Amino acid sequence: MDRAFLLDFLRNLAANNHKTWMDAHRADYHQARAIYTALVQEVLTGLQAFEPEVRGLTPADVMFRINKNDRSQRDPEPYKRRMGAGMKRDGRHAPWAGYFLAIQPEGHSWMGGGIWRPDTTGLTRIRQEIHYNGAEFQAVREAADLQQHFPAGVQGEQLQRPPRGYDRHTPDLEWLQLKQFTVVQPIADADVLRPDFVPRVLAGFRAAQPLVRFLNEGLRD
Repeated sequence: MDRAFLLDFLRNLAANNHKTWMDAHRADYHQARAIYTALVQEVLTGLQAFEPEVRGLTPADVMFRINKNDRSQRDPEPYKRRMGAGMKRDGRHAPWAGYFLAIQPEGHSWMGGGIWRPDTTGLTRIRQEIHYNGAEFQAVREAADLQQHFPAGVQGEQLQRPPRGYDRHTPDLEWLQLKQFTVVQPIADADVLRPDFVPRVLAGFRAAQPLVRFLNEGLRD
């Protein structure tokens, strides 16, 4: 699996992010996409060995398109500068917490777990889970394995004031103010090329699993 070709393609795309270039390099895109698909398949197979929630999923279920769907008038680039996948129950766009892997050159690759931008109902349920089970959430956050793989800890965009239904004296308020709940580990280009890259990603996913399960338990309620 030539992950160096994948990084080179994405590096060139970042420097030539327009349809004319992409049309002229369509064959290179398909080759890079095939390399990333094989990588995702390998990671997904390893993840399915210990995470029942993602069993039965294929790379097609979890890989994001490279085309941007939400460009603003200020964004002239039609393509993302990365290839990414969201490995979670029911696929990439499902409203569950899960596991993520993005490949982007110049040290912008990353892996992680959790949930980005849950809808209002999901966010309310997660906050209730944290409020009712604060000690369990603390244990998840402070687990040695999680801290080893994700030193920055659980993070996300945060409200400036207590969310509706809570006040400034509510226990665990700093966590209830979060609008997303994620752990992220940046990945250097050299690490993407390592022979043991996939096992390292899977070790990170395993470390994130208790957080993912805690969040999904709240979402199920």
